[in-house]
Amino acid sequence: MKGCFFVFNKSKKRMSIDRIRDSQEIFRCPLCSKPMNLIHLQSLICMNQHCFDIAKQGYINLSSRSIKSKYDRQTFETRRIISESGLFHPLQAAVSEVILSQNMSKDSIRLLDAGCGEGSHLNSIQSTINQRKRNAIFAVGIDISKEGISLAAAEYSNAMWCVADIANIPLANEQFNFIINILSPANYSEFQRLLTDHGLVIKVVPEQHYLKEIRDSLYKGTGKQVYSNTPTIRYFNERFNLIAVEDIQYQVSLSEHLISPLLGMTPLSWGASQESREQILRMDLRQITMDFKILVGMKPHHRISGLY
Repeated sequence: MKGCFFVFNKSKKRMSIDRIRDSQEIFRCPLCSKPMNLIHLQSLICMNQHCFDIAKQGYINLSSRSIKSKYDRQTFETRRIISESGLFHPLQAAVSEVILSQNMSKDSIRLLDAGCGEGSHLNSIQSTINQRKRNAIFAVGIDISKEGISLAAAEYSNAMWCVADIANIPLANEQFNFIINILSPANYSEFQRLLTDHGLVIKVVPEQHYLKEIRDSLYKGTGKQVYSNTPTIRYFNERFNLIAVEDIQYQVSLSEHLISPLLGMTPLSWGASQESREQILRMDLRQITMDFKILVGMKPHHRISGLY
C-alpha cells in the first residue's frame, strides 16, 4: 500500500541472543572449561550438561560461585549518573585513543572490559572507536556483580554482557587484542590467557589527587588522607611489558545535585562516618579533581599468576 511501511525493531534481549549465537565459540564453561553452545536461543550448555540461561535483560550469568560485593544496585545507579554527567569523559577519550593508536591490524577490534560495572565506560569507549574506525568492534563486558551487569544489559545493546568472576573468566583462550581494566581489581593470569599474542592490557588506576576534595574532607589528619598506588603499579610492571604510561588529570565543575551521587559512587565514602558524609553534602563543593594513570602493558611470553 502506497505510503505504508513496516519497521522491525529487535528487542534488546533478541539482539543479545543473536550476538551470543554468532560468537558462542568464545565461551567456555566456568565449571569444567569445556566449550559451550547456545541451545534453543535461551541457554548456553557444555558437553557435561552444565547449563546457564540468558536473563530477560539479555545478559548471561556465568559465575561459578556466589560472591558478595559492596557494590549494590544503588552504587551502580549513582555511578551511571556521574558518568552521564561527563566527569569521566576525558578519561574515556584517553583510553579510546590508546586503543586506536595501538591497533595496527585491519581486522576488527576485540575488546574485553574486565570489571565493567554498569557498562558506562565500555559503552563510551566503544562509541568513540566506532566513530573513528570503520571496522566493527566486538566488545564484551564482565563483572562479578549481577546488579551491575543487569543495568548494563538493560541500557546498552552494543556489547555482550556477562556476570563472571575475573579469577575464572568463562571465555576461551586468546580471544581479545585489548583488555581494559578501569578502577577495578585485575587477574593478570586470566588476562594473559585471554589476550592474543600481541594483545594489550590497559589498566587505569587512581592517582594521588583523585577526588582529592572528598578525601581531604573525609579523612583530614588521618592516614587515609594520602593515597598511594605504588604497589599496584609495581605489580603490573612485574607481570606485563610496560609500553606506555599516561597521566590524566583535570578538574570538573560540579553541580550541587551531583555531590550525593558522587559520594554514593566512590568507595572513599564507605568507611566514613555519617556525620562526615553529611558535612560534604553541606559544603559548597564547586569542582572535583580527577586524577588517573593509564598503564599499557603487552602480554609477556611466559605465564603469570596473581590477583590484584
